[in-house]
Amino acid sequence: MNQPQPRFDLAKARADFPILSQTINRHPLVYLDNAASTHKPRAVIDRIRKVYEEDYSNVHRGVHTLSQRCTDLFESAREKVQTLLNARHSHEIIFVRGTTEAINLVAQSYGRKNVGPGDEILITAMEHHSNIVPWQMLCEQTGASLKVAPISLTGELLMDEFAGLLSDRTRLVSVTHMSNALGTINPVEQIIAQAHARGIPVLLDGAQSAPHMTVDVQALDCDFYAFSGHKLYGPSGIGVLYGKESLLTAMPPWQGGGDMIRRVTFEKTEYNELPYKFEAGTPNIADTIALGAAIDYVNILGIDAIAEHEHHLLAYATEQALKIPELKIIGTAGHKGAILSFTLDRIHPHDIGTLLDQLGIAIRAGHHCAMPVMDFFEVPATARASFGLYNTFEEVDILMDGIRQVIKMFG
Repeated sequence: MNQPQPRFDLAKARADFPILSQTINRHPLVYLDNAASTHKPRAVIDRIRKVYEEDYSNVHRGVHTLSQRCTDLFESAREKVQTLLNARHSHEIIFVRGTTEAINLVAQSYGRKNVGPGDEILITAMEHHSNIVPWQMLCEQTGASLKVAPISLTGELLMDEFAGLLSDRTRLVSVTHMSNALGTINPVEQIIAQAHARGIPVLLDGAQSAPHMTVDVQALDCDFYAFSGHKLYGPSGIGVLYGKESLLTAMPPWQGGGDMIRRVTFEKTEYNELPYKFEAGTPNIADTIALGAAIDYVNILGIDAIAEHEHHLLAYATEQALKIPELKIIGTAGHKGAILSFTLDRIHPHDIGTLLDQLGIAIRAGHHCAMPVMDFFEVPATARASFGLYNTFEEVDILMDGIRQVIKMFG
């Protein structure tokens, strides 16, 4: 059966990722753990090397050539993120370590200023721990309470129940754009509209969505949006918080130190303007610049073309998975990203992952930092195959053959 071919040169794209050419346990590597982290194209690797070999210096305020050159590269990466998200201003882009730090920043800056005793934060039952724990911490600090909108057995948000949980005490809604454990793509336009009708700001956890679909923060009208570079074919340790200018301007700094100040005396500190007010200390310079290179790479292939290819991979993988009687898919929402979570009768997901690794197949096995999701589906863990731009239909077939071998080994 002929499979639809991507609108980019898949063979050439795969050749751009050096790590994919190796063998694991005497088998060609089949990497299907992209929801955890993606691999890096040569352009990103080379950009990091070039920064340290030719361009490196500390950024901002330096008057010498290297500092000015490195600052220009650093701020160019900010502009690339602005374009990627279609933010109105580049100073609405705050560089952080990743999605987790971005959410914590909002919790400890916006939250500590605007949330008090008796107030409520609303999330959903499909959230990653990074979009649960910071709000629990905020509630402990302020006397607020955390409300959780339920999901269905297909892994979809129950919108009537969500709407019913919005109240005059709701101070913030924070939801995943795409679930890392289930693949569910939430109806964020509807979520934002319902929250804004009551004057409630919305944060979107975009860790899974940014690498897999076009994101337009102005069209969505979200108030905050967070993502991580390492899931977007960029380096780890670098991520982004987008926030509307009016909200960021009113928020107090989260950390104190160099670069977030305008003037310091022992009596008082005047804080810097956006975005530097939230970027204390020497930043992750080389990896920020390399994130810009990753965005360039994705733009060359086309995010819509990548999304289309991954959609076809997921559809094919789902079709093949349904042919295996012992396999149960966890998360069957009608609108999904390229994530296939599953269990096998009587076989623990850790055993599935370990045995597939012996065949060179890398998947994720565990609770995926979403323990409440596992509790809801009454499973200890799931096996999760997640697809990226460089995956192929042949690799889906290899995965399914590997699953059948695992089942056979367990009798």
